[in-house]
Amino acid sequence: MSPWKFVLYGALPATVAVQTALAGQVVEVVTLKLRAGVAAAEFAPIDKAVEREHVAKQPGFVSRESAHGADGERQVIVHWRSAFFADASMASFQKAPAAAQYMLRIEASTMSMKRDQG
Repeated sequence: MSPWKFVLYGALPATVAVQTALAGQVVEVVTLKLRAGVAAAEFAPIDKAVEREHVAKQPGFVSRESAHGADGERQVIVHWRSAFFADASMASFQKAPAAAQYMLRIEASTMSMKRDQG
């Protein structure tokens, strides 16, 4: 993995590790907005908890990164070994105890997901 410096939404400097998807791997990009009044600093530990307590424990999980923009929008990038594992995780997410606080703080109607295969 190579570190890359970039500017997210033109204002947020960040350093990330770029991982090339292997053949068959799925890269899932989720975009969503936080509910009005929910600060990025409040949401960050909840986001990490959902990763640690649920997403990272799912079969086929490879890695997960998330970032936020100034307007309350977030991007979550998850790498899976296959679409099968990505689908299984998505099906279990809303029922997961770790997801409850996460879902309370986002505008579910703004959530969109795109998947690409390596």
